[in-house]
Amino acid sequence: MSRIGKKPVLLPDNVKATVEGNTVRVEGPKGKLEKVFHKDMIIEKVDEKTLVVKRPSDNKLHKSLHGLTRTLLNNMVQGVANGYQKNLELVGVGYRAAKQGNKLVLTVGYSHPVEIVPPEGIEIEVPAATKITIKGIDKELVGAVAANIRAVREPEPYKGKGIKYEGERIRRKVGKAGAKR
Repeated sequence: MSRIGKKPVLLPDNVKATVEGNTVRVEGPKGKLEKVFHKDMIIEKVDEKTLVVKRPSDNKLHKSLHGLTRTLLNNMVQGVANGYQKNLELVGVGYRAAKQGNKLVLTVGYSHPVEIVPPEGIEIEVPAATKITIKGIDKELVGAVAANIRAVREPEPYKGKGIKYEGERIRRKVGKAGAKR
């Protein structure tokens, strides 16, 4: 039995969930999320504060989907209750971020500024010129937006310049050793 899959998903006091077949709707103080899960997974509402995921058999597909479904369900509950956040840092001389209306404008060493429009449900903040905060209730979408922003200028291994996650360590390489004469 999957150790993660057999754990029940506990709903906080301010979160409501409805289960209709393999569609689950979760509503909380931060917003609403709806997701359609795999047709073989059985999602049951035990009582007002508990959801349980069951699998129909012990074949390999069902075993792998069991823990995944439970984790995705728990991420939905945590998202509408607390929300998710990713922080990025810009490292490099002249690298900076700014907000123009809803758009994020990055100046990261290209001949032109890079503009990024966040998808619906994602909020981007720029607390400092070299820091970016991405917030939202959908964990998958927050991570995808953060990865797309990081991909504009990934950190390079020689000087460490680029956009990196907060706390990320960049493996550094030594430069060329001088030519021998």
